Amino acid sequence: MRRNPRDLQRYTSGERANHWIVGICFILLALSGLAFFHPAFFPLTQLFGGGPWTRILHPYIGVVMFVFFVAMGLRFASLNMIGQRDIEWLKNVDKMVDGDDHDMPEQGKYNGGQKLLFWGLVIGMLLIAVSGVMMWRTWVVLPVNMVRIASVLHAVAAVWMIGLIILHVYAAIWTRGTIRAMMYGTVTRAWAKQHHRGWYRKVTDDNS
Repeated sequence: MRRNPRDLQRYTSGERANHWIVGICFILLALSGLAFFHPAFFPLTQLFGGGPWTRILHPYIGVVMFVFFVAMGLRFASLNMIGQRDIEWLKNVDKMVDGDDHDMPEQGKYNGGQKLLFWGLVIGMLLIAVSGVMMWRTWVVLPVNMVRIASVLHAVAAVWMIGLIILHVYAAIWTRGTIRAMMYGTVTRAWAKQHHRGWYRKVTDDNS
């Protein structure tokens, strides 16, 4: 892709690598988890070498995703604190949906919707990690009723996470230029000024 020297860096290579590792792990976990969720999905185990290997790999992939998600979360948490401008943005989200976002409240690096998504993923990740450890009886043996409750919680949290990720991908495709930011790390000045004016002003010192 041809780069414009005036483009703005939105993500470093390390941030992008972290994001894609979490994303790839999530896809692998969704596929392997669905394989055990219902018999109709069991053929998905062939992607991992069969049922036993799927059962072995699933929790370890989960550990990798959790570690990298924590690293990503710590890096971006301060940028996702919800303030009054974000609440105003959320109240006017219908304008964003209609494609008329020029009069939306000025946003920083992330808008109100992205911040809600971030904290929704944090909650989902905590639930899925805690319930997953309770189910992973390799390290600790719990009463069977606790394991059953953890299994239900794990499934609910997984559905919650899958729904949020689908929303995340849809929003990234719908807002042109967003995927480019995570692929190449840069965005155009016009994109930044339109969608994240507060962040644009901060990184360019342009108060126009």
